Amino acid sequence: MIAPTLSRRTVYVLSASLALAAMAAPVAAQTINAVMHAPLRSLDPTIGAPYIVRDYGYMVYDTLVARDDANQVKPQMASWSVSADGKTYTFTLRPDLKWHDGTAVTAEDCVASIQRWAQYDKMGALMSELMTGIKAKDDRSFEMTFSMPTDIALRALSKASGVAPFMMKKSVIVEAGGKPVTSSIGSGPFRFVASEYKPGVQAVFEKNKDYVPRQEPASGLAGGKVVKVDRVKWISMPDAMTAVNALSSQEIDYIELLPHDLLPMVEGDSNLTATIYKKQSFQNLARLNFTLPPFDNEKIRSAALLAIGQRQVLEAQSSQQKLVRTCAAAFGCDSPYASSYGADRLVEPHPDQARALLKEAGYDNTPVVLLHATDVATTTPMGPVIAQQLRQAGFNVQMMALDWASITMRRGSRQPANAGGWNIFTTSNVLPEVGDPLGFAPAAGSGDKAWFGWPNVPAIEDVRGKMARTSDPKAIKSLAEELDHLIIDKAVYLPLGEISVVTAKRKALGGQVDAAVPVFWNMTKSGK
Repeated sequence: MIAPTLSRRTVYVLSASLALAAMAAPVAAQTINAVMHAPLRSLDPTIGAPYIVRDYGYMVYDTLVARDDANQVKPQMASWSVSADGKTYTFTLRPDLKWHDGTAVTAEDCVASIQRWAQYDKMGALMSELMTGIKAKDDRSFEMTFSMPTDIALRALSKASGVAPFMMKKSVIVEAGGKPVTSSIGSGPFRFVASEYKPGVQAVFEKNKDYVPRQEPASGLAGGKVVKVDRVKWISMPDAMTAVNALSSQEIDYIELLPHDLLPMVEGDSNLTATIYKKQSFQNLARLNFTLPPFDNEKIRSAALLAIGQRQVLEAQSSQQKLVRTCAAAFGCDSPYASSYGADRLVEPHPDQARALLKEAGYDNTPVVLLHATDVATTTPMGPVIAQQLRQAGFNVQMMALDWASITMRRGSRQPANAGGWNIFTTSNVLPEVGDPLGFAPAAGSGDKAWFGWPNVPAIEDVRGKMARTSDPKAIKSLAEELDHLIIDKAVYLPLGEISVVTAKRKALGGQVDAAVPVFWNMTKSGK
């Protein structure tokens, strides 16, 4: 009689133990596996940061203010007030802001961040020229004073792209000196998992459980940054076909930048979806190096502009012609500052006119080193087409094939083209950035202080200075038109048309915010 009783009790104990074990077993983290447009290789979103590092910045850091879906400036980390004379802006940090190491975000941190950022951003530099002072008032508030009434502080601190004004810890800035920061301590909605970082291979982010989002719904880059998954993993897959196959087999969940010729594969899979994010769509451009022969000669720059035609570049980029658009406007086809000026020179190539101008300029067959990106879906097709167009016009072109990370390093070189420098490179910029004449870095003409290529066009800086000093929309539009003409006539950059960004996802993902930057807060994933 005893034996059966003991056996029954044993069964009960085992059952209870198994139930407790099941309750205590760790639940698999809900992870979004994403293939971004380029691999992450650096961690400073301020110094020379390409878009992938900007995207990293939005994961790890936060901004004082942000633009919502209607392009209105909204509080993010801070609210603000303006003095009666319009010259003083006081920013007050919201409570409960913490760095990832648990310490409080202070006004001193923000002052140091703004001062550092303004050294590297062209709009920040214009803001600094008008600023007479910036100082912390107490732990949670600081003020910025200006020489005249202006809203430049809000326009600058809310810029979404290029060099975005992320807030960093003062001690990290001091430790870095004038060099790139290597710390990943931010105050944003995700923490960077440094132990799992493999530069160029993978980057891992986990939910910041201490982050307190705003109460407003997410809108653009404003509102509540509510993280709804445990982890996000960026995985490098240079081959687009491999990435699409991985998406179909559930190895990954998201491809930020789907090559257009692979769109039918995604549309034919009932478990996948393809979405055009207009605010993340691009304007192509070519940038010439004003400091080296042959493009230190204005006539030869004008010949290059005539030689390169948008239409053929776009045809090489996309088999889906509904997803590309010729557009001469320096600030974008659909921006408030759209213009058709220069379309007769930019849309189609003009090799005969270019060749005649080269002869007039005395071109001596100096090699043109073209930096050609091999690993970015939007830019990779551009190089061979542009090289051929330039050759047809009589240029001696040497195409240098490099990955995008290497190009972002080399384009900063002032060395001769045959000793580590360059003459021309191509890139693509998101339309909200392009559509901001004051904030768009390639539009500056400030010589050594300008964006890569260093055009020295004083007339451009005069116009941009006037633009910074006015808040009148009509005056800004008139100045933007003048700036557009100068950019085309001086070949400051060559607009090469617009291309839609198509993002492919598994239907298990939802909630992606339609913003100027691909962000992962508010995104959900059904299943594991």
